[in-house]
Amino acid sequence: MPTFNDPQADAREAAEALRGLAHATAAIEDPRVMYEVIGNLLASTRYLAQVTDQLAQNHHRSAARATTDHGDPLAARTLISDTIDALRTASARMDQAEVSLDQASGKAGQIAWRPDDPQHRWVSIVFLQGEDADPVMEIIDRQGTDAAIAHLAGWDHGEETVSDAMEHGYVYDTAPQSAADRLATSGDYALTYSLDLNYVGLSRRIDAPNPEAPASGTTIPPLPEPAPRRGRHGGTARSGGASSWFRPDAIDEVAEDRGLFR
Repeated sequence: MPTFNDPQADAREAAEALRGLAHATAAIEDPRVMYEVIGNLLASTRYLAQVTDQLAQNHHRSAARATTDHGDPLAARTLISDTIDALRTASARMDQAEVSLDQASGKAGQIAWRPDDPQHRWVSIVFLQGEDADPVMEIIDRQGTDAAIAHLAGWDHGEETVSDAMEHGYVYDTAPQSAADRLATSGDYALTYSLDLNYVGLSRRIDAPNPEAPASGTTIPPLPEPAPRRGRHGGTARSGGASSWFRPDAIDEVAEDRGLFR
C-alpha cells in the first residue's frame, strides 16, 4: 500500500508493481482486459511525469547541501544541473507518452472482443464407483495413474463413445476437477478420481465440433473393452454448481454432506 509520505518505500512498491505487470502482460489470454490495463498505464504515466518534474524541483531546492564524495561543492553543482536537465527531459517524454497512450486508450475502447471458442471438448468415457472402482484404485496405488488411464481406455469405443457422450450430455469445455477430485492426464485422456468417495472416471479430449461443417461419416476403430460390471455412468450428467461433471447425483450428495465442496 502507498504511504504518500515515504518516497523510497513508494518508489520500491511502484517498481515491483511494474515488474509484475511486465510479466503479467507477456501473454494475455483474455483480450478484454487490455483496455483497462492501458487506462491504468495512462494514469501511471501522468504520475511519472509529475514525479520526475518534482524530483527536478527537489534537486534544485536542495542544491546548497550538495557535495561530492571528495567534498567538492562546485563539482556537485554541475552534477545537480545535469541531473535536473535529464529529469526535465524525462518528464517531457512522459508527457509525449501520455498523449500516445491516451490515443491508444481511445482506439482500444472501440474494440469489441469476441469470446474465444474452445478448440477442444472433453467427453466422458467411463465412470466407476464403490466396488467397481476398487480395482482401478489398486492400479493407481501400485502402478500409478498412467496405468489406470491405460486400463480405463479399454472402455473407449472411439466415435461411438463420442456420439453416446454427446447424446447424454457428457461433453464439457474443460477436463473436470472439483475439491473432492484428483486429476491426472496422459495424452488426450484425463483421469479424475476421489480416494475419499471411492470413484474414478476417465474423459477424453476431442476437437470441438464445427457447427458449419457437414457431418462426417469417418469413424474411429473401437478399442478392446474389458467387461465392466456396470454401465458407463451411474447417473445423469450435471452442469454447474460444485458437482463434478460426470459424477452421479448420489455421489454429489455424499460429498456435500462430508463438506468436500466447501
